[in-house]
Amino acid sequence: MRALRLHPPGGIENLRLDEVEPPQPRPGLALVRVHAAAITRDELTWPTDRLPAIPSHELSGVVVDDSDGLSAGEEVFALTPFDRDGVAADFALVPVEALAPKPRSLRHVQAAAVPMPWLTAWQGLMVHGRLRPGERVRVTGGHGGVGHLAMQLARSRGAALVDEGEPCDLLFDTAGGDALARSASRAGRVVTITAETPGARYFVVEPNREQLLEVTRLVDTGELRPEIDSIFPLAEARQAFVRSAARGKHGKVVLRVVDEQPL
Repeated sequence: MRALRLHPPGGIENLRLDEVEPPQPRPGLALVRVHAAAITRDELTWPTDRLPAIPSHELSGVVVDDSDGLSAGEEVFALTPFDRDGVAADFALVPVEALAPKPRSLRHVQAAAVPMPWLTAWQGLMVHGRLRPGERVRVTGGHGGVGHLAMQLARSRGAALVDEGEPCDLLFDTAGGDALARSASRAGRVVTITAETPGARYFVVEPNREQLLEVTRLVDTGELRPEIDSIFPLAEARQAFVRSAARGKHGKVVLRVVDEQPL
């Protein structure tokens, strides 16, 4: 099968599309035919001691064989754990507990763009931010992959979004730097995903199937809509990572592994 792999010593110039042996199913791990995989800015710089490694930890695809309650042919999506190879490949082994049914209203390239930003938005607002209906919320980086979903989620939960400089009950920071500094002093609670910051709660997103089930409901009822910046075939992954790191992008950059027909 094809697998995008980051080779030593790392860096975008050491990304290669390799031919490798497909993974074999094991108890608790489902073999998924990957149709699309989303990438995250700077993920090629994440520390790893296991190069060559496959990047991307968000996928949408189809279960290959019946496995631990999953049926062959079932369309699924997931955020996969960060302590193992990613999913930018024709096939991937994914923990069964991380997989959720793909939203019916989305194509695979759209669904792949959802898991990490959605779970980050949910965990930032609802888990760490303890958002309550009627509260005033400020989201920094509102055009990014996480920020635009966080604003949609805040509205769906009955919060009022406010502009920079206005007081707020909760500041959810997805941008860091000056954007965080300008807004933090007028916020009751501050949650950030950018870096550990005094006075702010910093967290790293975790896979969560139950939360993905909630996003499926919100997407299929029209309350939540992912934003795609651009789509690249797997063979053009280097260009995709260049785009992911560029300024001015809106939404996620997605790798198309399998061509698909529009819904």
